[in-house]
Amino acid sequence: MSEQPMNEQEREMMEKLMEVQGGVHNYSSEESWVKPEDPYILERLEWFKDQKLGLMMHWGPYSQLGVVESWALSDDDGDWSRDGIDWQSDKEELKREYFDLNKTFNPIRFQPEVWAELAAEGGFKYLNFTTKHHDGFCMWDTHTTDYRITGKDTPFHQHKYADIVGNVFNAFREKGLAISAYFSKADWHTPYYWADGMELGQDSWRGPTYDPAEYPWLWEKFVEFTHDQILELLTKYGRIDVLWLDAGWVRPGKGNQDIRLGEVVEKAREQQPWLLSADRTVGGAYENIVTPEQTVPEHAMSIPWESCVTMGTSFSFRYEDKYKSVRELVHMLMEIVAKGGNLALNVGPQPDGRLPEGAIERIKGLGAWLNIYGEAVYGTRSVAPVYTQGWAFTGKAAQKTVYATYLYTNAAMVIPSTMSIPYMEQIDNIDLLGEEVIEGLDFEQNEEGIIVTLPESITDVTTAPIAHVFRILQS
Repeated sequence: MSEQPMNEQEREMMEKLMEVQGGVHNYSSEESWVKPEDPYILERLEWFKDQKLGLMMHWGPYSQLGVVESWALSDDDGDWSRDGIDWQSDKEELKREYFDLNKTFNPIRFQPEVWAELAAEGGFKYLNFTTKHHDGFCMWDTHTTDYRITGKDTPFHQHKYADIVGNVFNAFREKGLAISAYFSKADWHTPYYWADGMELGQDSWRGPTYDPAEYPWLWEKFVEFTHDQILELLTKYGRIDVLWLDAGWVRPGKGNQDIRLGEVVEKAREQQPWLLSADRTVGGAYENIVTPEQTVPEHAMSIPWESCVTMGTSFSFRYEDKYKSVRELVHMLMEIVAKGGNLALNVGPQPDGRLPEGAIERIKGLGAWLNIYGEAVYGTRSVAPVYTQGWAFTGKAAQKTVYATYLYTNAAMVIPSTMSIPYMEQIDNIDLLGEEVIEGLDFEQNEEGIIVTLPESITDVTTAPIAHVFRILQS
């Protein structure tokens, strides 16, 4: 029997399930990517692909509770986002308590220069910072709402670093890092999106509480509000390299949620012509960068893309979180880079303004590894056979150089005297990178690839390294 076509309500529910599951967003396909027409934007996308490693930071009043950012406010998402707090019984009390977290948020141990110095030491090349999540709390000195870090209800508002976004952006730029500004297109605090007295049924969902087609004047107020906020960030806070837009359900054709994004991006580009736009999961002309979340694509993609992955188990700060080891982080980075992408590694700051000690340790360890092996990462592109049999391949075509990185899964692995590198092109020379580069290794080529002999100084160890990185000069 043939399946019956879905009705409009069923289709809407299916889209919602595919869009965000447990707070994790789906990502656009390579085929749906639209190549920009502006040659300068294309040039900037090549710049972006060179960076490879960004530091992502979700931070706001929610960090005080150690719970997931924003999502507990959406009744539709309560089944997974309200763990650990007795919030299921009274949904309105939940919202009141959550929205009042700004009244106790006072991160007086926040030192943006310390963050920036650590990021530079860790090998990060850009910062992706949450200026506003779905809950609507603004981490900059906006003039569009009192629900902000500099608002009089927030005890931090008189601190010298009160304008958190401004201070963070300036500190990171001074260390040479580029800036990616995370901004949620949805806003669950403004009455222009979740309007009092206009709830659609008893339960809230992540979209507006009214149909914009039935209340176009109210929707227009939300559009103006959103444009004003984006333009504040893009005209008053220095150079912004990427506008990173979350809440992919806010888009044309999705419940009439057209915020006329192109209008505000093009206006911003009049002052910042280098601006890239990541309108994630939406597709079209303003999703210049595709953003897989908490995952690495199965295959290489030739388009600009960035996996946003947490160092721990959550994007927001979580008490006693478990962080990935340096070995795991390096291996994930090399898989992503070999497949042609960037890694935006997320660390959630503590409510007092410091970074967790476990995260600091991992960042320093990652930076120490990149300080030695970074030439196989930064400025490279994907090279066949990409990622296979424990090997990650990257390269720099202009230099006729290929890097073959073998990833040791654990420290107990035995290092063999010879290794078979599954690379079939003819080569002239092969070196082993390290604190001291070993040049001109003995090798031969056969139908299996390159058989390289390792010196005894490399094999005569009791602990396997995170990886061995071979620099191959092509013929």
